[in-house]
Amino acid sequence: MELTLKLTTEQIIDFIQQIPPEEKVAVLTTLAEQAHAEHDQQIKYGEAKVRKICAARELDWDAMTEEERIDFIDDLVHEDRECNQ
Repeated sequence: MELTLKLTTEQIIDFIQQIPPEEKVAVLTTLAEQAHAEHDQQIKYGEAKVRKICAARELDWDAMTEEERIDFIDDLVHEDRECNQ
């Protein structure tokens, strides 16, 4: 039988504040590592999508300058104008 305990954020914070400092460091380190890994996955996903959109428009993301990339993303974000092709 698997038991699931539901805690509020405040309860979790209160619990962490009660544990020894070295265990707090371990908890925070683990959370930071997981957040960093999730962020990296999101970045890679976004990059893959942008490269795919560029390829569909016969553009090379890697060959673009930083300014061209910014302009391209700006064009994608703003629906009131067409992307430069």
